[in-house]
Amino acid sequence: MFYSDACLKYVEEVHHCPHCGERLSCCHTPPFHVGDGLGWGTEVLFVCLNDECPLFVNSWQQFEERYGHAASCRYILVPGEKEGSAMMVASKEAFTGCIVDPEAFKAANERYAREKAAVAQLDTCVEEENLDPVLTLILDESAKVEHRKRAVELIVALNDLACIDPIRNHSFRNTEIEQLVNIEIDRLLRNNYVKECPDCLEIVKAAAKVCKHCGRKF
Repeated sequence: MFYSDACLKYVEEVHHCPHCGERLSCCHTPPFHVGDGLGWGTEVLFVCLNDECPLFVNSWQQFEERYGHAASCRYILVPGEKEGSAMMVASKEAFTGCIVDPEAFKAANERYAREKAAVAQLDTCVEEENLDPVLTLILDESAKVEHRKRAVELIVALNDLACIDPIRNHSFRNTEIEQLVNIEIDRLLRNNYVKECPDCLEIVKAAAKVCKHCGRKF
C-alpha cells in the first residue's frame, strides 16, 4: 500500500492526550466514519491507547448506566486539527491492531517507489538491455500482478541468461506468476541452445551429455 508524503509526516508528529498526558498513537483509520459513513478524510488518526486514561476508564461505567451495554471511549485527534474528541470503542483491543509502524510505513513507500520506477522503465528496457526493472517486478511479491506479468513477457526479448539465478532462488507466493516465469525461462534456454542441469542447476550446452559442473550424466 502507498501512503502520501503528508501521511508520512503525520506518523512522525507528536501529540499528547489531554486526559492523561500520554503520547497519542498514530493508527490507520477505520474503513468508515461511525458518525456519517462518509469517511475520515485522512489515512491515519492519533489515538490515546492508554488503558489507564481517565476518559477510557470512566466511560465504561457511563455507557453501562446510560445505554446498558459494554463500551467506552478513546480520545482521538484528526491530523491537522487542534482539538480532538471522544470516540466510542467496544473493547480494549480497538485500534491496537492498526498502529502505524513508522519504519514499516517508510518501507512500504520505498517499495512502491521502486515498483513505480521499474514500470516506467519497461518500455525501453529491451532497447537499453536493462534487466533490472524486469527482475525488480518479477521478484516483488507485493507488486501489482499486471505489472509482474508484463515484466515476465520481456524475459525472452531481453535474452539475458543472468535473470535465471535470481529467479530460481526466489520463492514465489503467486503460483500463476511462477508458472509463467518457468515457461519463459524454458523458451530463453532453448533460444540460446542451453539447458539447466537438474542436479546443480548450472547452465550447460543443450547437446551436452555430461554436466561440466557436477558430472551428472543426461
